[in-house]
Amino acid sequence: MPAGFYGPTPQTGSGAVGRGVRYAPTSVSMSARDSRQEERALSRDLVGDLHAALGAWYAANRRDLPWRRTRDPYAVWISEAMLQQTRVETVIPYWERFLARFPTSEDLAAASEDELLTAWSGLGYYSRARALRAAAIELAERFDGRFPDLLEDALSLPGVGPYTAGAVLSIAYDQPCPVVDGNVFRVFARLFRLEDPLGSGALSRRAWSLAQELVPDGPSGPAGGPGAWNQALMELGATVCTPREPRCLVCPVRTHCAAAREGVVAELPRRRAGR
Repeated sequence: MPAGFYGPTPQTGSGAVGRGVRYAPTSVSMSARDSRQEERALSRDLVGDLHAALGAWYAANRRDLPWRRTRDPYAVWISEAMLQQTRVETVIPYWERFLARFPTSEDLAAASEDELLTAWSGLGYYSRARALRAAAIELAERFDGRFPDLLEDALSLPGVGPYTAGAVLSIAYDQPCPVVDGNVFRVFARLFRLEDPLGSGALSRRAWSLAQELVPDGPSGPAGGPGAWNQALMELGATVCTPREPRCLVCPVRTHCAAAREGVVAELPRRRAGR
């Protein structure tokens, strides 16, 4: 995905407790000047330092969540759908029961709507469940029941946007796909002192461009691969770089954080005027 190909199409999630507000790529492009600035935004040394620091921190401190024990793309996909607008601790038993009831995409595709909604009952936002079943039917018809490993194919599925596609492809297949959710917006706004307000196209483009530049090319290296890196960024935002009372003293990338260095952590990310 080219740098600067991102704009503010929101996908809602649950911030520090889940997946946050997600802004998807659109056809809105940056100017040539902005694009050149983003292309040279980060030095190779800085990228390497961030990979090493955050990769080591994540390996030692990540929460033991059940979907992190598998690289099954179906299981990862179900977790991403459930985590939208829902707390992690709520999702865990639902995810486990859902996979016990529908262990494969073929099982989900064959389920009746009543069976599906009964299994989903209590999570709310039932459109997510219906979209999962519609996508599972397409997986059975077009991809032999397996979540595709090509971005274009993943994006063609009902209910699968750029965030979900990037999350599944990076975690399950180690594809170098970036992800940006509310946690990552907050981390980037502070780490790089991004002054554009939340919800703006400018912040969305800058964040997605930085995410693309930072995501590792493959599974080797200190970052642990694309999936581990993306999860580390979100984990940092969920547990350390939180909206209120961020734990800056234990942040693994504090020495590189522009907001910490300049004393403006509490002011970022900016809110739109009047909100």
